[in-house]
Amino acid sequence: MQLYEGWLSRLAWAERIGIDAVWLTEHHLFDDGYLPQPLTLAAAIAARTERLRIGTAILQAPLRPAIDIAEQGALVDIISGGRFELGLGAGYRVPEWEAFGADGGRRFELLEERAAEVRRLWQEGGATPAPVQGRVPIWIGGEGPRGARIAGRLGEGLLALKPELLPVYREALAGAGHDPAAAAMGGCANLILADDPEAAWARIRPHLEFQWRSYFEYAAEGRPGGELRAADADELRLTDGPPLLPRFDVVTPARALERLRPWLAELPARHVYFWGSIAGMDDDLVDRHVELLAEELAPALASAL
Repeated sequence: MQLYEGWLSRLAWAERIGIDAVWLTEHHLFDDGYLPQPLTLAAAIAARTERLRIGTAILQAPLRPAIDIAEQGALVDIISGGRFELGLGAGYRVPEWEAFGADGGRRFELLEERAAEVRRLWQEGGATPAPVQGRVPIWIGGEGPRGARIAGRLGEGLLALKPELLPVYREALAGAGHDPAAAAMGGCANLILADDPEAAWARIRPHLEFQWRSYFEYAAEGRPGGELRAADADELRLTDGPPLLPRFDVVTPARALERLRPWLAELPARHVYFWGSIAGMDDDLVDRHVELLAEELAPALASAL
């Protein structure tokens, strides 16, 4: 109770100081109590905020019928006054598929089917109530070419900020009769902001080790031999950063801007989001990270792109 109330209060404060959006993710049966129902929390956030865009990054599409996603998503859109964005992904953990009776071997097919059906239900009125937005943004989460092709075929946004996926995505858009110029991408920048990055890194490092160790262990759980396939490991592996856990860093806003500006300049980026917290890191680090995002990095990034 304290955890969720604390985050609801923090998000209301974050909106007041200038944060534009919050993106919620989903996992089940994690020992640390990982958020299992993002649409429930999204509705609570909608009721406590006025301007914040509220997205899922991602909701696991294979675990739910399309009508369930469409109905719950529409309610969040109504409660928020038209601020909802639906990010859907395939998931990767065997016990989650088993718990929901989902066929993990067909997860990418199910992702595409669910996304297409949710869009149809919203457009044709096949689910009630209807969302407030005429066209609720739908995003396809995928770190590889398969996700990019799904997003392109469906004419939806791609939740992956990878320059190498943009040609694949645009080709799929064109092949399905969509305008390649309509490509839209979003995703996570694995950076935490701090005034003193070295001091903050020493405090964050144990939390980061725990978070990524749990991700890898849970990804391997239930697979033959209890090990990740190489392709799955590539989807999760972090590269290009500090020696311990690359592609994650603790930086000042100025250093973050130096890294982000050339990266995003290549992409049709609509959303860039950051971890709010790393596995229960201290509240003072979280709050200062949010302040630096709202007051320094976001304005500088907006003016630079």
